[in-house]
Amino acid sequence: MAPPKKGNKQDIPAPIIVKKVTIVAAGHHGGAWKVAYADFVTAMMAFFLLMWLLGATTEKQRKGIADYFTPTMLKIRQGGAGSNGLLGGSSMVDADKMPHRAGQTGKRPMTIPRDATGGMKEGANQIKKASQVQARLQQQMSASEKLKKLSRVLKVTVTPDGIRIDLMDDADFSMFQLGTTVLTPDAVELLAAISHVLKTEEGDLTIRGHTDALQWRSNGLINNWSLSAGRAESTRQQMMRDGLSEDRFRRIEGVADREPLIADNPQDSRNRRMSLLLANSVSTPVEQGPEKPAEGKAAPAAHEAKPAHH
Repeated sequence: MAPPKKGNKQDIPAPIIVKKVTIVAAGHHGGAWKVAYADFVTAMMAFFLLMWLLGATTEKQRKGIADYFTPTMLKIRQGGAGSNGLLGGSSMVDADKMPHRAGQTGKRPMTIPRDATGGMKEGANQIKKASQVQARLQQQMSASEKLKKLSRVLKVTVTPDGIRIDLMDDADFSMFQLGTTVLTPDAVELLAAISHVLKTEEGDLTIRGHTDALQWRSNGLINNWSLSAGRAESTRQQMMRDGLSEDRFRRIEGVADREPLIADNPQDSRNRRMSLLLANSVSTPVEQGPEKPAEGKAAPAAHEAKPAHH
């Protein structure tokens, strides 16, 4: 039997070779570890720097550094002026969000002066007085359900010049009938409650009227200036009918729309408001009467100045 014939090399298929290429960035292990290591070194450097500072400073210096990074005086309120709670939901020393007007906002810091022995003076007395006024107002506003609802439009603020009570309009309350100086029944009841509290409090009163920026459609005889001043005078007269004497009022002012409460929206209804400022003390008259002659001395001549009577 003949041996099998060997086949040709062309009959054998060529082998398939698969070549895999792996590209490794920044070395065999990658570069992510370098970033982690850099962060670790930075953290350790900051830690050792902190430990060195703690060892190199005195107790007084460390307290000063801690006080610097501790928020104390400045406070960001979640709501605007008169937003939440009875009488605006703010304490007597909160910084409000009203415009920066001297004597018209509580934005300026209030300090308690101390003498050489460390005793508290007028600043502490003012805060105590403001707290008492606010507590009495809260009690008065809680006397009826109607007044309790109206308490949302009241805001009490301590200023360097005294205690300011703001009465602000909103969507459901207006102190005056539209475009007039006539008080609404709710405003009359509200002023009666405030006057009842202020009757027993010492200090002169200043009434300042504010309007919004809505323009008048008239011949120009009536404008926001005359309206704000007229409303301040109507407020004064109503408080006199509620029992406050005429000599309690230092002055009335009308500032139109020049001091808006909502600065980014001058036409907002909350810009229409009355501000009642209870001064820290009773003012001294500008013109003083003649001094009482001392015993044994002649009285002043008849032509000398005498106090004016109004």
